[in-house]
Amino acid sequence: MKKQQKGLSLIGLILVSAVVIGVAVVGMKVAPSVIEYYTVLKHIKTIANSGATTVAEVRSAYDRQASVDETPSITGADLEVTKEGNQLVIAFEYAKKIHIAGNVSICIDYAGSSSGSKRPTE
Repeated sequence: MKKQQKGLSLIGLILVSAVVIGVAVVGMKVAPSVIEYYTVLKHIKTIANSGATTVAEVRSAYDRQASVDETPSITGADLEVTKEGNQLVIAFEYAKKIHIAGNVSICIDYAGSSSGSKRPTE
């Protein structure tokens, strides 16, 4: 009676390793963009709850916070400031192109609001 081989062969191990490394590289390139999105979202929620009343106050407050945390993808001029009832709603939308390798890039469309109604889409 012959025993069946168990486990991965060398070629299987190399292929699995290549896939894992590829996913890790993409994850490491995309992670800073996602972190930046959540930082921008945190800033606009803070500003919406801070008591700013005019569009100019909101934009200058965002620019001050963005300069500290270095979020270059969006500026105060890119924010859409509206009022829903008695609540100030700040919204934003932008696309981020992330170079992966060679001529391969990923484009992620981000959108957010201080009311929490928009989520990032890929």
